[in-house]
Amino acid sequence: MSINRLALYHVETLLLIDRLGGFSAAAARLNTSQPTISARVREVEAQLGLTLFRREGRKMRLTPAGRRLVEKLAPLWDDVQSVLGAESGMAGMAGVIRIGAGEIAAASCLPSFLSALTTDMPALSYRLEIDLTASMFARLLAGDIDMAFTAGPLAHPAIQTRQIGSAPLSWLASPDVAARWQAHGEAPPPVWSLSEQSPLFQLMREALHQSGMGTAPINLCNNVRTIIDILAAGGGVALAPTAMAEEALRAGVLTTLADMVPPPSLPFNVAVRASETDTLVQDVFRRAEKLRIT
Repeated sequence: MSINRLALYHVETLLLIDRLGGFSAAAARLNTSQPTISARVREVEAQLGLTLFRREGRKMRLTPAGRRLVEKLAPLWDDVQSVLGAESGMAGMAGVIRIGAGEIAAASCLPSFLSALTTDMPALSYRLEIDLTASMFARLLAGDIDMAFTAGPLAHPAIQTRQIGSAPLSWLASPDVAARWQAHGEAPPPVWSLSEQSPLFQLMREALHQSGMGTAPINLCNNVRTIIDILAAGGGVALAPTAMAEEALRAGVLTTLADMVPPPSLPFNVAVRASETDTLVQDVFRRAEKLRIT
């Protein structure tokens, strides 16, 4: 049987569909369209005379023949990537890496990290999305992103994580709100926080109860920068990463609340799927686990 019309990109496409769980996820990783992915699969099936995938609901699953083929191709493809990466020092490797990050990580370590990556691996393209930890966790499991920078503890058998430091937190308010707070003559001001799914929200609730303010009204916002602006305008108090408020603290538009129970620092992790074998993703992950958020 002649297979002279099959190329390396056909092999890569099959493996990515399997590893990421679908045609659309493979298309996103390869920076192409879903119709292109479907066409490649049809070409392989036509050349081999096999049906490789079947639809189960909204998912495309490997047939027994497809599973056998992928299991045989996977180690060969990993060897090919390793050889090509070693010969080019990874600098010549091309592809698209999809990274999800929380706002705090994006504001601290990611700018310099991505700058170094684009210098060392210029042929790669990056898709960076800012989202809450709960959303990134679900998208990582679904194969919609390749790597995530998450806040708070993260434990799941399908996820591999490395802690990359922690962010100190402070209770913040404008000087006027802080003065009224310390006078203890008024009702507690509104408290601002990220959503209930955020690890920051859980730390905030615990600190409120420990400080005897468990009944304070809580307002939610999905952006820390906006929360800091609200505080600077006298809109309430919040538990926020100290580093993200440094400029406002230096300018005197915000101050820390000394009477509140000091919270623990917020831990940060970088995570990939435990089943991830793509050489590019693994290399970027090894670089990311050396980062330190402080």
